[in-house]
Amino acid sequence: MTSEANFADRLCAAIERLDAPACVGLDPVVENLPDELRAKATDDDSSAAMIERFSMGVLDAVRGIVPAVKVQSACYERFGAPGFASMERVCGHATKNGLLVVLDAKRGDIGVSARHYAHAAFPRIGADALTVSPYLGMDTLEPMAAGFAQEYPDRGLFVLVRTSNPGSDGVQNQRLADGRTVAQSMGAMVATFGERSVGASGYSSVGAVVAATKPDDARAMREAMPRQIFLVPGFGAQGGTVETVRALFHENRRGALITASRSVIFAFGKGEKDWTGAIANAARGFVAELRAI
Repeated sequence: MTSEANFADRLCAAIERLDAPACVGLDPVVENLPDELRAKATDDDSSAAMIERFSMGVLDAVRGIVPAVKVQSACYERFGAPGFASMERVCGHATKNGLLVVLDAKRGDIGVSARHYAHAAFPRIGADALTVSPYLGMDTLEPMAAGFAQEYPDRGLFVLVRTSNPGSDGVQNQRLADGRTVAQSMGAMVATFGERSVGASGYSSVGAVVAATKPDDARAMREAMPRQIFLVPGFGAQGGTVETVRALFHENRRGALITASRSVIFAFGKGEKDWTGAIANAARGFVAELRAI
């Protein structure tokens, strides 16, 4: 796989260009939209239109500040066909504005079903990467890898390994007979699987989702997955800080993409007219925090 076609290489280049290992999460919720938009969201069709307008405003506000956005598909899919169409247009607008798009859909299935999910995420919606769940087994990733080789070699995956939700401890932190946790074992499998798609940057196009809110696991995750770029949710509103994510990076702030959602996209105050300006300022503040690492 060439450097130009490798998702990890493209992501690393975008991060370095802006000096910003930062990703803004697009999780639009009607109840939290600016007043001018929320008042017009009266049914599914109008709600989809309003979250699309809001999302476009967010993208215009953060372009040139962060290299990537993470689009939460559930926030759009809940509105049915209008919401799905809005999500396609939002992803297209992000791409036109030079932002890499991570579609946060957490797909996890085997065989032809996984291929269908990949086709929807990549050529249809136009995402650069897709979040996937491996807890049915690593064969959930095989159809995606086949797609990389044949149909969309420049796309990537972020595999759920150590997630930010409190209930994840009950599964991912369980100890196996060899002393490793379930998450550490999964990380090792992801690392092995990802060796086939390592680019010139030294990182694989098969990355991992590792939470900002689990600092005790950070070093173990990095040791298990040295070539994985970590997509790191939970920064900001969920409690993740510069200190909790520090160990997820390699030197020179390489190897991790930190995601903030609510703390950036809902940074405006009630009744504030210049809500896109407030979002842009919050994005700049977010990036400045990460540059302190």
